[in-house]
Amino acid sequence: MRFTEALLQHAGTLRFEDLSAEAVAATRVFVMDSAAVGISGSGPQVPLTQLVRCSAASYGSGNAARAWVTGEALPAASAAMVNGYQIHSQEFDCVHMPAVVHPLAVIQSAVFAAAEQRANVDGLPVDGKALITALNVAVDVATLIGISGRAPMRFFRPSMCGALGAAAGIAHLYGADEELLRRVLGLTYSHLSGTMQAHVEGSPTLALQVALNARAAVSCWELARNGFPAPREMLEGPFGYLPLIEGEFDTGPSLQKLAAREAQILTVSHKVFPTGGAAHAAQDMLMELRQQHGLNLENVASIELQAPPLVRRLVGRSYQPAMETSYARLCLPFLLGTVLLDGRVGLSAYAPEKLADARLAAFAAQVSLVPNDCEDPNALVPQSMTVTLRDGRVLHKQRDAAIGSPQRPLSRAQQLEKFHHCLDHAARPFDGGHRDALISHFDHLQDIDDVRRLVDLLIVETP
Repeated sequence: MRFTEALLQHAGTLRFEDLSAEAVAATRVFVMDSAAVGISGSGPQVPLTQLVRCSAASYGSGNAARAWVTGEALPAASAAMVNGYQIHSQEFDCVHMPAVVHPLAVIQSAVFAAAEQRANVDGLPVDGKALITALNVAVDVATLIGISGRAPMRFFRPSMCGALGAAAGIAHLYGADEELLRRVLGLTYSHLSGTMQAHVEGSPTLALQVALNARAAVSCWELARNGFPAPREMLEGPFGYLPLIEGEFDTGPSLQKLAAREAQILTVSHKVFPTGGAAHAAQDMLMELRQQHGLNLENVASIELQAPPLVRRLVGRSYQPAMETSYARLCLPFLLGTVLLDGRVGLSAYAPEKLADARLAAFAAQVSLVPNDCEDPNALVPQSMTVTLRDGRVLHKQRDAAIGSPQRPLSRAQQLEKFHHCLDHAARPFDGGHRDALISHFDHLQDIDDVRRLVDLLIVETP
């Protein structure tokens, strides 16, 4: 069976009963994580969120779905756009490292909006088991397409693969047959957008590409279910996603995972820091060395990171005066300097006074990235670090897996620490009772009879 047909069959036939207890538990964990990150994306540290909200409101009114935190009633596609931007705007949402895809940014925002729409417009509430299954379909589709790519990224894979996954998840939520599923994927492929240029420039447009693709997935579902025809060979045709967008590809590993019904949610990693995932291992190593040896900006002479080509490409950019927050999140010299200064990079690390700190600017020249022996264009590990101190000592660390990855997962306490850190930065205050209710709903997601009850808790009403 070709990859396209195998993927369609998997997306059309997966049922909640097919998911392992571990896959269900992982889904609960990452749904909570993505919702918390989306809540934090509403806050004042992301001023462009308000611009996205205002723009989405101008596209038309509706009450199919809602924006998280502020609760505006919107058409489903517009709600998906707003919430997708909030999730990805701070580089804090989970990532599937083998695929180099942020699997829930587009997917959760689009599937939640579709679930609300199905209840509000079609009168068919979506329960927790249906939601979990649709999200697994979506994550499998997005990541299995992503891991099939073999060339350095030219297009922004998180937004594009995310949209294809979201479209499949929405179709599953509505019980679409294989023909309708193929149609919505064909239409979504025709609507994909997002290049790596925004990443190269460190532009906040990067998160907007996620938002636009979340909107596209919902819009294309409406076109598909109303019968609009679409290209059929959206993945493997001569101008399909894999040959045109990826260029070089190998579907063999993905076919093996489909045959084994391996749930890709089990290979998703937490983002522990609100930075590019390519910088996580380096921050983790330096945090450990700082704690062990009392490192600071004054006693470190130089830091050399040995890393694969993708790490150097994604975060190996030079420090710039007056840089945008979106650029700083991907600037390793700034991030490592912040670790030495503050102990870690959190959501408050990008305040204007931090970005203008002369100590960080002076330290940036002491950080360098060099190649290691790994030549895989999609690998983020292994990474090694050499820190030379001003007293002549030389310190070394190595990571074969990043913190937050399946090989080094977060504990429950660490997951909750991140959850509360995110909610502390929301546009509106979440009190203790509200937080406890949210955690309880996430912990029992499969038992919810109507997803709208969960979305209710993602909103804080004004007095």
